[in-house]
Amino acid sequence: MTKNKKRGRGYPRQGMGPIRRWLPSWRVVLGTFLTLVAMGIGALVGLYVTTDIPEADEFALAQKTTVYYEDGTTELGQYSELNRSSVPLDQISPSLQHAVIASEDASFYENSGIDLRGIARAFWNNVQGKPLQGGSTLTQQYAERYYMGTTTSIPGKIKEAILAIKIDQTQSKEEILENYLNTIYFGRGAYGIEAAAQAYFGIPAANLDLSQSAMLAGIIPAPSAWDPAVDPDRANERFERVLGLMVDEEWITQAEADAASFPNVQPVTQNNSFSGTNGYLLDSVRSELLANGFTEQELATAGFQIVTTIDEEKQQAAVDAVAGLPEDRPDNNHVGLLSVDPRNGEIYAMYGGADYLERQRNSATQDRAQGGSTFKMFGVVEALDQGISPDKRYDAPAQYTVGNPGGSQIVFNNVDERSYPNVTVRDMTARSLNTSFIKLNEEIGPHNTKEMAIKLGLSEDTPGLDDGVGNVLGSASPNGVEMATAFGTLANDGERVTPHIVREVRDRDGNRIYTGDTTAKRAISAETAQLATDVLQGTLKSGGTAAEHALPDRPAAGKTGTSSGPMSAWFAAYVPQMVTVVNMYAIADDGSEAIVEPFGGVYQVAGGNFPAQVWHDYMVAATEDMDVIEFADVSKLLAERAPAPAPVPTQSPSPSESPSPTPSPTPSEPAPEPEPEPAPAPQPTPAPAPAPAPPPPADDQQPPPNEPEPEADGAG
Repeated sequence: MTKNKKRGRGYPRQGMGPIRRWLPSWRVVLGTFLTLVAMGIGALVGLYVTTDIPEADEFALAQKTTVYYEDGTTELGQYSELNRSSVPLDQISPSLQHAVIASEDASFYENSGIDLRGIARAFWNNVQGKPLQGGSTLTQQYAERYYMGTTTSIPGKIKEAILAIKIDQTQSKEEILENYLNTIYFGRGAYGIEAAAQAYFGIPAANLDLSQSAMLAGIIPAPSAWDPAVDPDRANERFERVLGLMVDEEWITQAEADAASFPNVQPVTQNNSFSGTNGYLLDSVRSELLANGFTEQELATAGFQIVTTIDEEKQQAAVDAVAGLPEDRPDNNHVGLLSVDPRNGEIYAMYGGADYLERQRNSATQDRAQGGSTFKMFGVVEALDQGISPDKRYDAPAQYTVGNPGGSQIVFNNVDERSYPNVTVRDMTARSLNTSFIKLNEEIGPHNTKEMAIKLGLSEDTPGLDDGVGNVLGSASPNGVEMATAFGTLANDGERVTPHIVREVRDRDGNRIYTGDTTAKRAISAETAQLATDVLQGTLKSGGTAAEHALPDRPAAGKTGTSSGPMSAWFAAYVPQMVTVVNMYAIADDGSEAIVEPFGGVYQVAGGNFPAQVWHDYMVAATEDMDVIEFADVSKLLAERAPAPAPVPTQSPSPSESPSPTPSPTPSEPAPEPEPEPAPAPQPTPAPAPAPAPPPPADDQQPPPNEPEPEADGAG
């Protein structure tokens, strides 16, 4: 009898089931596991032995980060405003020490320098492709200063942990705290608590009181974004949080916390990179990268090369367009401009304000204002998406009453108190007639209009965005980014791309470590977007609310908007390669919303005058070297949606009868409105005799005779 040949490595094992016979024995599994553990321990021991603790000053070494225009060579600015002074721990206010420990590492005096849960979280986030955020001990944060830009990876986190352990074993807690407080970044270019105390309060660190200490400790995770000059609400929220933690850790009593009030902070003083309009660009770059996993410390010291999407010539065109407004523009009048490539979301130009050092709120991206009749665009798009024809007709009565579920009634008016019968969707959009849009919104459903606004680019929590039938008149308050996204989605044939200002980031060795997201997401069909564009072109054609500001060499589509008051005025419009949004609003001395006062000789500020003027002046310069591209031909789509013809009368009137009179000069719909002519500033003289009834109004409030007429806009 011949013996069977032995199988390699003893498999399959004899006497086992069909599956288990191929599985390794527990001895093999255990042996392999123990071998791997031993190898891991050996590697960690070797890494521990070879890791040296740098001198404290080495933790603060930095290389400047440079920001470039889109060409990658022309410098826009720098994040290199380094200001650092080291002081011994006994020259740092005890309240500041306690506030930082309570906020950043409550177990500082008990732990061994590392946070095992933080390391586990880093591992899990790395597996999921997410950035690491928070959870490190003070000692780990101090160690992270040395391994700049690498500690979110698993090897980097291991290095950080080993260095933290060695620091904790070789330095006292007082030394660690002193070194940490002398190297941490507090914003405003301030490294270390001494520089921070001077930058925010103009005093040495030894003199910081409880309130000042709590404020500084609270902003450590994101000092530039949470600077009280930038986001006072968030800064106050963090201030209250730190006081609560100090009470929990028994550093202060509840009575002391209750007695503390938010401190007064000095105005921001930054380097010349942040002066003028460029400061808003640099701040937007920083905000975008912080939102995508970078840290304040990295951006300030890691020596990155950041290439933005900003075109230098187009940026100058934006500045020039705003500068071209009349010189008597009130000081509290603010203008924002955002210009975006709708195909990839790259921001061509941004005007956030005249000088970042004077005001740190960005008018184009941060401040919100009521959208007014720009919101009628969302109603148009929803109607088209439901299959309604642009040539379907609606009556626009002078006054239209809508019942509320609670039994009350809402009265909507055309601002000139005139009726316009039998108006097409196309014409009522161009002329911005309120009551016909309320009727349209009833038909399509105001909830659907709201959802369309969100689908195209507005955030769900946009202030004032609701399901009321009047939402189509624009009582909600978006910002410029949201409106540029929404109108850009139409320009991009229904695909939505989020605007961004950073094209790429390279580290100090030239390796690309970040690229801007240009992903497009289908929001609506191309057919709906193209039909909407066809309708919105009427705004810039004869009779439209911005006809005076049409581009001389190419078609454009858009919508004006003026809220009641007016509290704001908008113009959002686009060509195939560029969408540009301009908003104008006013802020009172106490920071509240204010009426936009008239200037430049107009009766009132409206979307169709100054915002449209800024848009026009910018677009003429910005598109000078762009090809002229026509919008999509929608003739076939229009033919498919042509409304049914009106019924033919069954009999003609007898010779003794006359047909129903037709208002003159309008046959079946309002006559085109002539382009408005500039009017002189109102004079304190008796008003002239009333002129004949004007054509349909072009904006929100009824002007006196012979004044240019704003658009029938707004929610009031």
